[in-house]
Amino acid sequence: MRVLVTGGTGFLGRHIVWRLNASGHSVVFTGRNPKHAADVLAGMERHDLETRFVMLEHGDPKSATLLAESAADADAVIHCAALSSPWGRREAFERANVASTSEVVGACEARRIPRLVHISTPSLYFDFRDRLGIREEEPLPPPVNEYARTKGIAEDLVARAQSDSVIVLRPRAIFGPWDATLLPRIFRVAKVSRLPLMRGGNALIDLTYVDNVVDAVMLALGADIERAVVNISNGEPMTVRDMFAKLGRAFGLELRVRPVPYPLVDAIAALLERAARLRPDWEPPITRYSAGLLAFSQTLDLTRARILLGYVPRVPLDVGIARTAAWFAAAAHRKNDR
Repeated sequence: MRVLVTGGTGFLGRHIVWRLNASGHSVVFTGRNPKHAADVLAGMERHDLETRFVMLEHGDPKSATLLAESAADADAVIHCAALSSPWGRREAFERANVASTSEVVGACEARRIPRLVHISTPSLYFDFRDRLGIREEEPLPPPVNEYARTKGIAEDLVARAQSDSVIVLRPRAIFGPWDATLLPRIFRVAKVSRLPLMRGGNALIDLTYVDNVVDAVMLALGADIERAVVNISNGEPMTVRDMFAKLGRAFGLELRVRPVPYPLVDAIAALLERAARLRPDWEPPITRYSAGLLAFSQTLDLTRARILLGYVPRVPLDVGIARTAAWFAAAAHRKNDR
């Protein structure tokens, strides 16, 4: 199979590119950073297969044409390119999440590509309240931030794609080697202050190890399905308090916590967001959305993933955390040796 992967230099994208290569597929992957692309190419298991990088900035005048050219003879497209962040400029989210998806759908139509796997997000479900066992068909609340808004628009665009098989995956809170978003943000806050423990730290969080998400993508590539939206997680919800404890032990860090009333954190986050709007290049240390994720339970129902894809999380949460901690330690050692 010949597969085009957008966002192939990012966290999830590079893991997908590596798995496709190891599984014997030819891969063309896009991204913005040639240095990151070199890292991806260096990590390939097989060098006898076609693997090509295309530098591409979604939303540029020539990006749609370049993407369609890159998709020539592709059997499938995996759309990973996105801006996944609790904060950022509206136009940045529009380019990364909406323009990129429009270009992907256009390329699939122009090249008559039969399969499209789109990486979406369970952030579409979030609405500042506890929600357990969320099913894919439940009505979506109004978006809580620009990320959720633009990913919702992206799903609407994908729903109109003309490919024979269109599968949307909504993986929850991905972590693992090369993670630059989830765990690093927690650790940055922990370096300068105690981590806020809201509502007793009893909110349930549903993490997903990156290799399990890649498994789901590979299953989606081979599934005999015309249209589906599918939740993905490790299926091992744990409390925020337990998550901080597990991460602290695995990474050898003292993740200090402080019980704080949620309304107070929410009010502080709102003030920080207001200040950040006056300083466009500054990201607030905590947003209302990120505070809400630590205050309210959100778990996913995986019935559809099991039935339609045959998905069973292969890497248990504790193993994934241990592997991630080992990778971060090795990466820090390599950095210190330079």
